[in-house]
Amino acid sequence: MLSTKSKPQTKSAKAIALLWRVKGATLLEICKATNWKSHSVRAFLTGLRKKGFVLTREQRGDDGTAYRITQNPQNEDGKGAA
Repeated sequence: MLSTKSKPQTKSAKAIALLWRVKGATLLEICKATNWKSHSVRAFLTGLRKKGFVLTREQRGDDGTAYRITQNPQNEDGKGAA
């Protein structure tokens, strides 16, 4: 019997999806999406860097600092599944 339910998306997957957006994501956006505290989000970003992801930090006017994944460690052209 086939199940029609899909697996729930992990908090890490939600954060990575936000970081892949063209405009990236702020700490606050990731905190709201994952229910993590800001220090946990910063630790997660550090973990991504250690895994080989390339993150850029950009100023977003009044919204503060946005982070964006620009390169996936498994794919040199910066595209691909996380």
